[in-house]
Amino acid sequence: MARKRIYEIAKELGVTSKDLVAKLDEMGMPGMKAANSVDEEEHALIVHLYRDEATPVTDEAAPETEAEPAPPKAAAEEAPKKPRSAEGAPRPPVVSVLGHIDHGKTTLLDAIRESHLADREAGGITQGIAAYQADLGGRRITFIDTPGHKAFTGMRARGAQVTDIAILVVAADDGVMAQTVEAIDHIKAAGVPMIVAVNKVDKANADVTKVMNDLAQRGMTPEAWGGDTITVEVSALENRNIEELLEMILLVAEMEDLRGDPKADLNAVVIESHLSVGRGPVATVIVKDGALREKDWIVAGSAHGRVKALMDGGGNRIREAKPGEAVEILGFDEVPAVGATVLVARDRSDARRSAGAAKEETSVRQARRPMTLEDFFEAPEEKQTLKLILKAATTGALEAARREIELLATDAIEIDVLLAGVGAVSESDVILASSVSDECLVIGFGVKAGAKAMSVAEREGVGVLTYEVIYDVVDELAKALKRAVGPEYVEVSLGVAEVRDTFKIPSGVVAGCAVVEGKVTRSGQVRVLRRDDEVFVGEISSLRRFEDDVREVQSGRECGIRIKGFDDVQVGDRLVVFQLEEVES
Repeated sequence: MARKRIYEIAKELGVTSKDLVAKLDEMGMPGMKAANSVDEEEHALIVHLYRDEATPVTDEAAPETEAEPAPPKAAAEEAPKKPRSAEGAPRPPVVSVLGHIDHGKTTLLDAIRESHLADREAGGITQGIAAYQADLGGRRITFIDTPGHKAFTGMRARGAQVTDIAILVVAADDGVMAQTVEAIDHIKAAGVPMIVAVNKVDKANADVTKVMNDLAQRGMTPEAWGGDTITVEVSALENRNIEELLEMILLVAEMEDLRGDPKADLNAVVIESHLSVGRGPVATVIVKDGALREKDWIVAGSAHGRVKALMDGGGNRIREAKPGEAVEILGFDEVPAVGATVLVARDRSDARRSAGAAKEETSVRQARRPMTLEDFFEAPEEKQTLKLILKAATTGALEAARREIELLATDAIEIDVLLAGVGAVSESDVILASSVSDECLVIGFGVKAGAKAMSVAEREGVGVLTYEVIYDVVDELAKALKRAVGPEYVEVSLGVAEVRDTFKIPSGVVAGCAVVEGKVTRSGQVRVLRRDDEVFVGEISSLRRFEDDVREVQSGRECGIRIKGFDDVQVGDRLVVFQLEEVES
């Protein structure tokens, strides 16, 4: 029996997948997702129910007898389509492909490029451009041809959130591997939607169920198993299900409602740059908002210049690049940094001034020393989150350390382990920490940090802490947390005194008391209870017995108590004396 996905039915009905899913929820079919598939009977039922809901009763279908006019329908029933954002028009999604080495990332990109390259008649992809557009029935997708998650995160480390959707490639004959896990962590840290392309399903030893199991164990339950992770089985080598993968990308893009306004201020990001013999500095950029035109004065970090030429993915010279498009720019005075944001300046002097300010800012950032635990806790807020990347020599040690560290979290301070992996602290770990926030530490135990990793850490101001054993990590974090939140105290009751009389003196009021329980100490604190209601909590300023100042008065004896800052003491009040003792951790 043929099955159809919800997004295919939405296309048949002429509505968006998002609107159809919302309508099905209203009609008593909750939990449906755009990628879910249904059989022929369910398909027919959905079409029937939807059209019944969406089609108003006509005069021909109305009964012959005159009836009262029907009440107006609610907005949700009146029109199945929801109003879309007015901020710009839909734009092509920008997609990055990540995964373990040898799982077929490059082969998949090649398959998409060869079969769905936009503007193939214009000469195909140019050598060297780091992005291109695929075309599916007139709808376009921009692919960033990055070498992997290191480049993907490297752009984010400089404040550039380029990717809209990430494709995670997992080989069906291999399953989830070390670099796959690392790629997953980087995608999650970026906070972008993920689609899993299960590649190499054509191989004799392919085991898709194993891949699904591996994903589920990582908290990524596939939609086919009732989860939220979209998976598509493909064979890049045989060009199998490539269109289905592209359909799924466009579906996610539709759900994300990606938009760009060509009339807004330019916001573009450098995804690759190099110095070309004969052409000078060349930068490949993705336009996110606004439009980039020839002869614009532009700034990208410390680089600036005037656009001499724009080249699209087909090697054609164009006059303008709009949101979602990738182009090469010629005209910078120096090679701009990958991840730099490209902005339009008013004129040459404005461009030069902005580039100079960016140079100064870069110098200040590079001079910043790497963050330490003390830096993180220096200015405590109401709620803080300490982000960590953990590396260890073995899986067992890693799991034990992670468990112990996460137990240190308090109501005031959360601990978020972004990545936990086996092996030395790498350059990729430091780049991820830098891309997340200024408050992310890399911690290794039983492992060292490589020279490249330390060089990047110095440049980006990322704290890298290494320890020999787990307990040193846990102890230092525990001490730092304790210093941040302050010591924890418990109230210890010492005694109770009843007020039998009060005496006015020049400095205030003294309560004449009888100690009825325990003892009263001069160093204690006091809680004033009046008919079981607490009316004051403070300190004892003086404790006297007859004419003498004393340190304490035992039960069964009388004394005079002066309470600091409180003169409203009354006969019959009970004074509960206590002290605070620090809890040993």
